[in-house]
Amino acid sequence: MRALGCFLCFFLMISCDWFAPSDTKTRRLVDLEMQSIDWEELDQYPLFGNCDEMSGKQEQKQCFESTLLEHFTQTLKDFEFVLDTVVQDTLYLDFLVTHEGEIKVLDIEQHEKVALQIPEFEGVLTQSLKALPMPQPGLKRGIPVNAKFRIPLIIQTEH
Repeated sequence: MRALGCFLCFFLMISCDWFAPSDTKTRRLVDLEMQSIDWEELDQYPLFGNCDEMSGKQEQKQCFESTLLEHFTQTLKDFEFVLDTVVQDTLYLDFLVTHEGEIKVLDIEQHEKVALQIPEFEGVLTQSLKALPMPQPGLKRGIPVNAKFRIPLIIQTEH
């Protein structure tokens, strides 16, 4: 009988977790799951209307980038910039595609030479991004998320 009592006490001690509230267990599981998620990588890139959402992640990324490149190329073809000197520079454009699909310019990192010779360039880039059709937002685990991007723009001019 004494052995049975010791066994029951031992069993009750190791089974305390069985009596823990379910939200404590759930919280532990959620914390473990949150630690395993790679927050730097999207499951699906933001997609424009011409991109196939059933294609692979690399194809989606390539479609997103090529649509942006085509749009910038068309926009910049329409403008004639007059420069005093030859400019060869790389500018960086930081923008955000929100979880609602809205595109917001965060920063345009440009060098002083470009800013002095083409003061309206930043406005042209901002307007160009705003003129893009609204994409579907990027997805992480099936949930729309904000996605931040940085693209380099290489400027080469001839005098």
